[in-house]
Amino acid sequence: MFQPSPADVRRFFCAAYARTRAGAPLEPIQALAARWIEEHPEYHGDLADEPAALAAEYRVERGRTNPFLHLSMHLTIDEQSSIDQPAGIRAAVQRLAARLGSLHAAHHVVMECLGEMLWTAQRSGLPPDGQAYVEAVRTRAGR
Repeated sequence: MFQPSPADVRRFFCAAYARTRAGAPLEPIQALAARWIEEHPEYHGDLADEPAALAAEYRVERGRTNPFLHLSMHLTIDEQSSIDQPAGIRAAVQRLAARLGSLHAAHHVVMECLGEMLWTAQRSGLPPDGQAYVEAVRTRAGR
């Protein structure tokens, strides 16, 4: 299993942004990342300065979202939807996107569900409950 370090993740997104800005060819995963980077112009400054990105700390108490975590969650939801894993997530995300009129807005809601599932797993010491996650997304989609 590929387990990139936080620095690897930051370098990846910074490189995808730099290649996009330069009009350079993108690897398929970079093209997916570029789509979400484009949707988040508020992160462009973070992505434009790799040394600063590598040194930055994003703390909740400072009220600043970690752009690299946020963009990684977009990619995670894309991947989960593309392979429908956990089972039912693709349809749930599609229903939520239809209800909200935006895949981007749907992803932000799904991120809340994903975060809740991971938090619960960490607190309980049990594996993440994929079906509870899908049910949470279905609930927000209005079934």
